[in-house]
Parts: sequence; C-alpha cells; structure tokens
Amino acid sequence: MNQLMKTFKIQIKSWQRQPITRRHALFAFGYSLVLSTTIFSCSSPQNNTQQQADVPKSNVANQTTTNNTNKVVRIVRSKQLTALAVLEQKRILEQRLEPLGYKVEWPEFAAGPQQLEALNTNALDIASTAESPPIFAQAAGTPLVYLAANSSDGRAVSLLVPANSTAKSVKDLKGKKIAFQKASIGHYLLVRAVEREGLKLSDIQSIFLPPPDANVAFSQGKVDAWFIWEPFVTRNVQQKVGKVLTDGGNGLRDTNNFFSTTRKFYQENPEVIKIFLEELQKAQNWSKNNPKELATLLAPITQLDAPTLEIMHSKYDFTLIPITEQIITKQQEVADKWFALGLIPKKVNVRDGFLTPEQYAAITPQEVLAKK
Repeated sequence: MNQLMKTFKIQIKSWQRQPITRRHALFAFGYSLVLSTTIFSCSSPQNNTQQQADVPKSNVANQTTTNNTNKVVRIVRSKQLTALAVLEQKRILEQRLEPLGYKVEWPEFAAGPQQLEALNTNALDIASTAESPPIFAQAAGTPLVYLAANSSDGRAVSLLVPANSTAKSVKDLKGKKIAFQKASIGHYLLVRAVEREGLKLSDIQSIFLPPPDANVAFSQGKVDAWFIWEPFVTRNVQQKVGKVLTDGGNGLRDTNNFFSTTRKFYQENPEVIKIFLEELQKAQNWSKNNPKELATLLAPITQLDAPTLEIMHSKYDFTLIPITEQIITKQQEVADKWFALGLIPKKVNVRDGFLTPEQYAAITPQEVLAKK
C-alpha cells in the first residue's frame, strides 16, 4: 500500500514538469480511480459482507425506524393554492411525520404531466393532478396508484382570450391557435368545449405549451386563446391582458382531481399516506371555513392581495372525495376518449391504478368515507 502511494506521488511530480494534455488528464483520472479503489479495499474489513448478512432482520428494521435522516416524503407544492398550500405553510405534516423519522419536501412542477413524470423517475412521492395526467402516465407504464379524489373545482380552470378579442363562444375560435399543457385538465376541457359546440379538436390549432411558456405567448399575442388554471387566470384578468370566455363550471367539467403515488411508495409507506390524507382533510375543512384567514396566509407567497385571493379561492370546493365505482367508471371513460383520439398509444385499464375498497378504507379518513 505504501509503495503504491509512493509511486503515485512520483507520477504526479512528473506531470507537474510538463504541459497537461488531454491524454495526461484522462490517465490521471483513471489512475486516481484505481488508487481510490485500492485504498478502499485495503481499509475495508474483509468480512464486511458477512457481518451485514448476519444482522437479524428485526435489527435492520429498528435501525431504519430510528434513522431520522434517510426518510423523505416529497409532496408536490400546490401551484393552484389549494389545501396543500395550507399544509406546507403551517408545517402540520412535518410535525406529524417527524416522530416516524420522515422529513417533508415540497418540490414544484409546471403542471400535472411533469409531476407524474417525476413520480415515475422517483423524484416525487405524492402528486396532485386532474384526471388526464394519471391516464397518460398509466399508458406510459407508470405503476401509479390513485390515493384519493378531490373536488372538481371546475370554475378554477378557464379558457382565456385576449382582452380585446371579439370571440363570443368557443365556436368563434375555429381555426385559431389555442395554447394548453398537453395531457392536462386544459387539454381535456378543450376537447369537451369544442365537442359541445359541434366541432372537433382538429378544428382548432393545438399549441402545446407548459404554463410559463403559454403565459408569455398569450401576453405577446402569439396565440388566440389559452386554457389554464388559477392563479394564471386571475393575474391575466387583473392585468387586463385577457378575459374569460368560458370555464370548467356549468357542466363542462365532469371529472375529479386526484392525489396519486407509485405502487412501491404505497406499499412501503401506508402509515405516511394515512397521515397525509388525515391532515389534508383537516386542511380542506379549515380552508373552506376560514376564507379570510386562508387569503392572509397565502398572500405573501402568491404576491396577490388578500381580497383577490378570496375571489380566487371561492372557485374551489375544498373537498376530499372517497374513491367509488362511479369515479373509476368515469376515469375509464376519459381514458377511452384519449385512446379514441389517438393521443395515448394503447388502451388503458384505469382499474390497475386503483386499490380495493378494503385498502382504501385503511388509509382514507372516516369523515371522507362517510360521504359514500
């Protein structure tokens, strides 16, 4: 070992006396790898593997339980400013999960499809989306689990047109450029809106853009309309950049939002999920019953004044809904619609992502189950 270190030092001095070429750099990198591997081998006990194998499983479990630094649950930050935002700001979930050895992180994503891509790559544990992103994810092979349904909050999703637009209905947008996030609630509601007017999706020009890019395109007049959710709707209306042509209310939206995770995370963390849904339900109730306090809480992070937030939050129902056969059936109808339009590569059996009634009963708050 000492001889190896001596040889390495001599070689370094040799390199220092001559110009560093690409060949020298690559050789040095390879040489350092060999050295680090050798040093590690010399310093590691030869029976380390056997020692690990001899640890009883019960002891391993205890070590995992008491290790407070290795377990993290990543829950999407709520860009729609729903009850999830209340959980994050009040740090209620952190208090509940800390005794179990979990830390909570709140990563942010542009929209639902990006969330479920992160879910599939193990960069997110719990997502909050509309009905369509989970279907596209299932079509792509994501081992997804629907944890709970949420109120549809249809009025919080709107079709914006420029403030000076002469369009009076969706039919007036035939042949026009409409921006939306692909595989999002905006995409689904646009399909519903054009079909209600006797048109097809091919009768308009679909412009696939994530919300930040669509916001720029809309403000610069590069698209004729934009299907988007809060707070983008309120901000554009307040700034007199756009106006609402229609929204997901009045029967246009016929689906729910969903909280979802991966099959692996559900199987390994049922208690975490149970606690999450319990606290989410409490946050839903608090948000619904305390609109002024909710607006005051979220004003600093939204950069919107409290009265504006109260108007915006009035578009949300703040209701957690139990998974029922009716919800599963409707989700299947949406999946079949996307397949018929040729936008997913295969037929999806959405039931593969749902749990059994007994499994839902074990994680869903009793107050929510009572709504069945």
